[in-house]
Amino acid sequence: MAPPTDELALTIDVGVEVANTEAEGPGRRYAIWVQGCPMRCPGCCNPELLRFGGGTPRTVASVRDQILAAHARSPLEGISLLGGEPFAQPLALAVLAEQVQGAGLGVMIYSGFTRAELDAQTVTEPAVGRLLAATDLLVDGRYVRERPDTTRRWIGSTNQQLHFLSPRHDPEDPSLRGGETIELRLVDGELIINGWPWPKHDGPGAPGLPPSRPRDPEDPSR
Repeated sequence: MAPPTDELALTIDVGVEVANTEAEGPGRRYAIWVQGCPMRCPGCCNPELLRFGGGTPRTVASVRDQILAAHARSPLEGISLLGGEPFAQPLALAVLAEQVQGAGLGVMIYSGFTRAELDAQTVTEPAVGRLLAATDLLVDGRYVRERPDTTRRWIGSTNQQLHFLSPRHDPEDPSLRGGETIELRLVDGELIINGWPWPKHDGPGAPGLPPSRPRDPEDPSR
């Protein structure tokens, strides 16, 4: 069933978008770093995304359309939602996740909350449960810079876990293991880096690094 029109008009505070990446989860993905996080993990790799209200407000419908346009240009496995903290914007992102899943795409979320904390939040915040229900892969837990994880893909510190919340991905799939990926793009004379280049580094360039400025999601080369 299609969501109410007013749900598609909900806004997502977007920090950064990359329309085509293989560094932020399995396969080729559309990655969105949302703006705003209630946590202040020492060594956070994305301090510019912590402040609420510092991003670009985008309607769910507009973000969905950009994702589907990117998918039409070059087939995607799914989307990755990073931050910032995705579960700080649960309703709008739940609607987005449901929309892209309806188009056959997967959803991966990186959250600083633990799975237990998110489950507890569903009691008072139904939208959190709705977003969890539309999630295939969840990386959970705060980043702990004293506990860097150098053996698991897409994991910043050893306390974090990768949860398989749907049958979409096989936990035994060898492609889910192995080395990390770094992507470099030269755009308008600026070197843009995203991915997981220096897992023991606790500043810019640490796991989950977004590009240094918002990318144009219309441009598949970015």
